[in-house]
Amino acid sequence: MKKNTRRDFLKISGMTAAASLVSIGPSKPMAKPNTLKLGLASYSLRKFDQAQTIAMAKRAGLKYMCFKSMHLPLDASTSDLKAGAQHVKDAGMKLYGGGVIYMKDKSQVDQAFEYAKNAGMELIVGVPEHGLLEYTNEKIKEYDIKVAIHNHGPGDEKYPSPERIYEKIKDMDPRFGICMDIGHTQRIGIDPTESAKKYFSRLLDLHMKDVDKAREDGKTVEIGRGIIDIPKLLKFLVDRKYDGVVSFEYEKDADDPLPGLCESVGYVKGCLASIA
Repeated sequence: MKKNTRRDFLKISGMTAAASLVSIGPSKPMAKPNTLKLGLASYSLRKFDQAQTIAMAKRAGLKYMCFKSMHLPLDASTSDLKAGAQHVKDAGMKLYGGGVIYMKDKSQVDQAFEYAKNAGMELIVGVPEHGLLEYTNEKIKEYDIKVAIHNHGPGDEKYPSPERIYEKIKDMDPRFGICMDIGHTQRIGIDPTESAKKYFSRLLDLHMKDVDKAREDGKTVEIGRGIIDIPKLLKFLVDRKYDGVVSFEYEKDADDPLPGLCESVGYVKGCLASIA
C-alpha cells in the first residue's frame, strides 16, 4: 500500500507539473489595490496627549499625521518640534502637516511657517485673514511649504466652501490650495465629490468625515452612517490619482473616539478594496 501511495503521488505530481507548462490563454495581471494616503487630523483626539494620539492613530491603521496645536504647540521649541516629528516617525507614521492654524496677523503667518519648517512638515492647514493672502503667498515661495485653506461651512464668513477659497487663491502660487472638509461642505448643501472635481487642481488636503444631515445643524457621525456618498468620492480620488492625504477628522465622542474612528477607517478601507 505504501508503494502504491508513493507511486500515485509521483504520478499526480508529474501530471501537475506538465499541466503547468500548458498555455491556457493570456494571463491577467492581478488587480492592484486602490490606495490613498490615509491619515489623522489630530483634533479628532483633542482630549488626549501626544503619545496617546500617536498610539491611537497607529492602532487605527493610519500612516500620516496632521498635528493640531494641543498635540504639538505652535510656540514649542525647535527641539520639541523635532522630537514630536520623531515620535510620529518611530510609530511608523509621517508628520506631514499642522493645523488648523489661524493667522490673524503677519507674526502668526511667520510663526506658522517656522513651526512647519522646524517640525519637517510639508503642509500647513491654515485660515489666513483675507488681507494676509498675498503675504502668505510670498511665504509659500520662500519656504516651499504648501498652505491648504480649510473651509468651515455655514456660519464661516471667510471660507465657508471650497469655491470661496478657490476664488481667493486661484491666481496665486499652485502650492496655495484647499483643505476640503467634506462634512462642512455637505452641511452647506454642496456635494463634496462635485466640489472636488471643480477644484481638484488646488485640492491639497482633505478632511474625511460624515454628517447626519445637509444643514447647518448637521452633526458628525461614523463614516458610512451619514448622508455623504463616500464611495463616489473615494472612486473619484482614486481615478484622478489624488496624491494628498485623506485625513480622518472624527469629531464625535470626544471622550472615547477610538471605536468610531476605527469604524470609519474600516469603512473607507472597505470602499477602497471594493473599487479594486
